[in-house]
Amino acid sequence: MAASDALHGLDVTQLTNPAKPLRVLIAAPRGFCAGVDRAIQIVELALERFGAPVYVRHEIVHNRFVVERLRDMGAVFVDELDEVPDDRPVVFSAHGVPKAIPAAAQDRGLTYVDATCPLVSKVHRQAERLIEEGRHILFIGHAGHPEVIGTFGQVPAGSMTLIESVADVAEARVPESATLAFLTQTTLSVDDTAAIVDALKARFPEIRAPRSEDICYATSNRQAAVKAIAGECERMLVIGAPNSSNSLRLAEVAERMGVPARLIERAADIDWEWLGEPRTLGLTAGASAPELLVREVLDALRARFDVTEEIADHSPERMTFKLPRELVA
Repeated sequence: MAASDALHGLDVTQLTNPAKPLRVLIAAPRGFCAGVDRAIQIVELALERFGAPVYVRHEIVHNRFVVERLRDMGAVFVDELDEVPDDRPVVFSAHGVPKAIPAAAQDRGLTYVDATCPLVSKVHRQAERLIEEGRHILFIGHAGHPEVIGTFGQVPAGSMTLIESVADVAEARVPESATLAFLTQTTLSVDDTAAIVDALKARFPEIRAPRSEDICYATSNRQAAVKAIAGECERMLVIGAPNSSNSLRLAEVAERMGVPARLIERAADIDWEWLGEPRTLGLTAGASAPELLVREVLDALRARFDVTEEIADHSPERMTFKLPRELVA
């Protein structure tokens, strides 16, 4: 057969560099949770109500894209309250703040709006009640995380002990004859936390558990969604910031199930050499990452692969939180 006959009828892309097929399993739920959505709306409404600039103490949520978008709208992000002028409003981040921060704002006569996630506020209230009962709290969380700092700031110094691992349980020093309780950060690994809780109960059989799960619904659901698709995936991309606890946990979940995973902030962060040419790729996003970034990553994948998208819906979410009265009145 002549070469010209063999080539007859073939699409020209098949003769050059045909795109390899790629099935992208998109986890659901993913991306924004109700607390993050509420916090962002609070900054937007504060800008409408008070005009720019509106100051925000710390990142409103852990996502650079979100922060830069709000900065372009007139939000000014600062590390400390003393950077806020006397005549401008300030918003406190979704992660929560120590009691001393709103107290200092009141002393200065500042207008402030608290964007703390209601599920974090629930943990704050539990901590206060437990201390009022005379208990010492073992708090499961990550040192230095804003949520941990904010929760410790709700109670007197020395009344809580931080537990980061199972090893910490064995080494924890608690006051003699103290009655104990435990609470947790809302954005932890479900599996790691369960192991730590088991260790706490083994060492301290009388320790009081929270009335309900402290790890928030969004964190649990996103980890479960990753588990649901990991068995079919050769690689996993997690969209989220490197300082986002819940996003980091999603990558960990995939890795523990034997799926190589990478945390990326945007499509430009994709390591194409690492990605290779998988047949099935998992894709998810942390609770602070907007859906726009998911679409951006899918567009980047389409530029290199013949992509087929599948939404792997695990558990629909219908949670909503009320906005502060001062912004919607």
